[in-house]
Formats: sequence, C-alpha cells, structure tokens
Amino acid sequence: MKNIIALIVLLFLNSCFLIKENGIEFTIKNNSDFPIEYVKFSTSEKLAIMKFDKIEPNESVSDFLTMKNNARDGSYILEFTRSNGITETQSYGYYTNGAALEEWVAFKILNDTTITKFSETGN
Repeated sequence: MKNIIALIVLLFLNSCFLIKENGIEFTIKNNSDFPIEYVKFSTSEKLAIMKFDKIEPNESVSDFLTMKNNARDGSYILEFTRSNGITETQSYGYYTNGAALEEWVAFKILNDTTITKFSETGN
C-alpha cells in the first residue's frame, strides 16, 4: 500500500514539472536585403504582443509568445514594415480555445514573401 501511495505522489509531482505555459515559441529571421521595422507578433486576440524595433538583414529574433489569457479560437498575426514603407500584416496558423496546437513557429522574411513553418517539437 505504501508503494502505491508513493507512486501516486511521485507521478503527481512529476506531472507538475511537465506542465508548460500556454503559448508558442517563435523565430523571425530577416532573409531580405533590407531591414524590417516595427515588427509585431501576436495572436488575433491581441492579448500579448511581442514587439521588435528593427531586424537587420540576416539577423533573427526568438522569444516566447504567452497565450495564458487567450480563450477563443484564432490565428497568429505577424506585422512589419519593409524599407519601402509598406506595412505587411498576415495571419498564420491556428489555435483553438486559447491553446496553441504547435510548440514553435519560424518565419523567414524574404524580399517579396514570408515563409512560415510550424512544428510540434521546436525543430
């Protein structure tokens, strides 16, 4: 009986350490020939917004977008201004009931487009 109780306590404590914060890791890499400015990454609910003033060519930024206050279905929004002054705003991916379906997303900004890759494992 002691072994069963010890096993239950051990499993409970172990599960506490495995609980991750709700959100998504992200990387934005500027593979264009020019800097991008006023970079914002958020969910469509806009409850948390990650902001970067400028990302130079061949540079990248990485961080974690928390979704702890999100409660609805939605998508991820990436917004930035190119060197020609044109602001690009695009919606990517999907989350449900305020919870991320993937663990990680990578954006590659090219001169004329943005390439996106979502992953469940961060690779």
